[in-house]
Amino acid sequence: MFWKKSLEKLKAALEKTRKALASGISSLFRLGRKVDEELLHELEEKLIMADIGVITTRYMLGAMQKAYKSKEVTDVNEIMSFLKQTLHQCLTQGGNDIIYAPTPPTVVLVVGVNGSGKTTSVAKLAAYFSAMKKSVLLAASDTFRAAAIEQLEKWAQRVQVNIIKQATGADPAAVAFDAAEAALSRKADVLIIDTAGRLHTQKNLMQELSKIYRVIGKKIPGAPHEVLLVLDATTGQNAILQAKAFKDAVQVSGLFLAKLDGTAKGGVVLAIQKEVNVPVKFIGIGEHYEDIEPFDAQRFVDALLS
Repeated sequence: MFWKKSLEKLKAALEKTRKALASGISSLFRLGRKVDEELLHELEEKLIMADIGVITTRYMLGAMQKAYKSKEVTDVNEIMSFLKQTLHQCLTQGGNDIIYAPTPPTVVLVVGVNGSGKTTSVAKLAAYFSAMKKSVLLAASDTFRAAAIEQLEKWAQRVQVNIIKQATGADPAAVAFDAAEAALSRKADVLIIDTAGRLHTQKNLMQELSKIYRVIGKKIPGAPHEVLLVLDATTGQNAILQAKAFKDAVQVSGLFLAKLDGTAKGGVVLAIQKEVNVPVKFIGIGEHYEDIEPFDAQRFVDALLS
């Protein structure tokens, strides 16, 4: 299917991050060099520079030091393999598969700040589910900006899915409620709800998101089944602050890491997983609606450290 890109495509998307991380690590592996405290210290610097974060780096170095002292790792050639194994464990702790409703519709609430690539990511999700032969309905609950509604409407036409909308300034929760009713009556498989993306520091935005969350649950028990937070990978460590704020407000269940192809800070996915404990479920690896991948930890690690 169109979203199952080749590993080379993923490698290309991760090129900047891969150069910052894999190339930096490879420079430590001089012929005949021993695994010692000096090497581990240099490795720590390389990991932090790749925006993996202090907490995650210390966790990984702790595991490495333990392996070094127990003689599990004795040669520099074994370090990369050990790193891949440790990274994979970090990225699969929360489970990366999408959560579907026992009975349709599956409701996916999409949140994130302005500029994160949220609306484009909604379109990618719609295309992804459509390609899986599921009927998809979009809800334009970002009613604060006329441009947001227009943009989502254009995407809906492009990926050939239906959309529920109201006028600019309408109650976002009311739009979500109407969309939930429509999804039930039309027997849609998936309802994707776009939301406002003003700054995550604004209390009123979080209250509005919480309201939408409650309203949907009243109409469709158990909904939303997924709350996907779209994060701009280029923002690096700031993405962690956003993840913590949104998680507190709307019980974020998964991440959509957007703009992964334009950053050297893709290592932040590891930092978020470790510090916020929210799994990555999708990644955006280009500007087109086909440029989406369900997150596969093994593929990600292989591409990152190839």
